[in-house]
Amino acid sequence: MTDKKKVLVLPGDNIGPEIVTEAVKVLETVSDKYGLGIELDYAHLGGAALDAVGEPCPQETLDKARSSDAILLGAVGGPQWDDVERHLRPEKGLLTIRSELDLFGNLRPAIMYPQLAHASSLKA
Repeated sequence: MTDKKKVLVLPGDNIGPEIVTEAVKVLETVSDKYGLGIELDYAHLGGAALDAVGEPCPQETLDKARSSDAILLGAVGGPQWDDVERHLRPEKGLLTIRSELDLFGNLRPAIMYPQLAHASSLKA
């Protein structure tokens, strides 16, 4: 078995926890099958953090993120937090963790329609 790798799981809000729960099942299955030794830890981010501790990106979450090898992050935000002050919005938690950890990329499924290729930031 390899050295244990720490993955911080941030389930997020609304559909985030549902999706992340399934992703964790896949991660655990792959870890077990290939002896990856993945160790999971959990924390709050976004609206879930706001509801739990009063801020969208708690210091505890940042500390756990800094000591992890990877982060599995679910979607954050939702209409139930539309009326909170700007600095408390769930999206602020996402922006804070990205800024604090110097992260800027994320992967999302995308379709490139040839008719719109000229308007895209994606180039050949």
